[in-house]
Amino acid sequence: MSEDLWSEQDTTPDAIDAALRRLLRERHAANRSLAPARVLNLVVVADRAWKGEIANRLERVGRYQASRTILCSVQEGRRTLDAVAVMRYDESPGGSLSVMHEQVEIDIGPEHLSRLDTIVDPVLVAGLTTMLWVPHGHDEAIDALLHMTDVILLDSDSGEEAPAALGRAAELRESAYVVDLAWLRTIPWRERLAASFDRPDRRPALRDVREVEVRHRPTSTASAALMAGWLASRLGWEARRLEAANGWLRGQLPRDGRGVALSLRPHDQDAPGLAGVTIGWDEGCRLSLDRAEGGLSARERCADGAERDWQVLGASRGEGGILGEGVRQALLRDPTYGPALAAARELCP
Repeated sequence: MSEDLWSEQDTTPDAIDAALRRLLRERHAANRSLAPARVLNLVVVADRAWKGEIANRLERVGRYQASRTILCSVQEGRRTLDAVAVMRYDESPGGSLSVMHEQVEIDIGPEHLSRLDTIVDPVLVAGLTTMLWVPHGHDEAIDALLHMTDVILLDSDSGEEAPAALGRAAELRESAYVVDLAWLRTIPWRERLAASFDRPDRRPALRDVREVEVRHRPTSTASAALMAGWLASRLGWEARRLEAANGWLRGQLPRDGRGVALSLRPHDQDAPGLAGVTIGWDEGCRLSLDRAEGGLSARERCADGAERDWQVLGASRGEGGILGEGVRQALLRDPTYGPALAAARELCP
C-alpha cells in the first residue's frame, strides 16, 4: 500500500479541499489505473487524547473503510486548524483498476464545534452518503452537522445509562438513519436464535416461549435490552417496564393471556455486549447460547430430558468487525432496529 501526504498548520477548509484535489489530480495523472473511491463520507469527531485509539479502530475496519474519512480531533485551547491529508492506494501490477481512499485529520478547538459544518462541508465529497460518528459525546458537533448527515453511527453501550442512551438513539432517528453498535453486537445471537427456530417442526415453539434470560456485560445493558426488544417486537409480546432487583432486571411480558418471564442479568466479561441467551418453552425445553472461545457454545434440552451440546464457530465479529459492520450498514437499512429500540425503551426503567 502506497500513500501521498499533505499537511499544513494554521490552515483553512478551502486549503484542505484544494490539497485533496491536487493529490487526486497528480496521482491519477501518474497512474490512470487509479480511481478515487466514491461511496461514503465518514466524519468522526473525537477528543485528541483518544485520537490514536480511534484511528487504530478505523484502520481495522478493512474493506469497509469509507471513501473519505474526516477525523476532527478536539483539543482544549486550540484556536487554529492544523490538518493532514493522506491518500492511500495499491498500485497493482498489470494496469488493473485500483481505488484510492482518502483520510483527513483536522485538529480543532472546542470553540469550533458549534460551527463545525463550515469546516467539514468544503472537505466532503459532494453527492455521497455522509455518516457521522461522535464517540465522545460532543453534542454541539452533532447539532452542527446534523443537517448535512445521512447516517449517525453511535454506541448505546457507551457512556450513558441505558435508558438515556436508548432515548438519544430514538431522538436522533427522527433526523437521520441510526446505526447502533450496541444493536450490531447482537447480530450473531439473533442470527443463531432465528436459525434454531427456523425448522418447520420447531417454529410452533415460538408461540410457547415461557422464559428468556439475557446475560450481558454490566456496561452493556443497552445491548441486552435491544436483544430482548427484538424478541418482543418480533414475537408479539407486550413490552413492559422491568423491575430492578439485585442488579438484575426482571419482569413478565404478556402475550395471548400468558406471560413470558424476562430477565436481563449482568455477567462479568471483558468484551462488550452479550454473554449468553437462554430461551425456555413448552414442558422443560431450553436452548442456551453462551460466548465461548472461537464462537458460541450451544446447549439444548428437549421435553424428554435429552440434552445435546455443540459449538457454533466464528459467530463473533470482535470489536474491529463490529465497527466495520457499522460502516457497511450506512448503505443498508435494517427494518427491525426501530421496533426493537421502541420495545427496549419500554423495558428499561
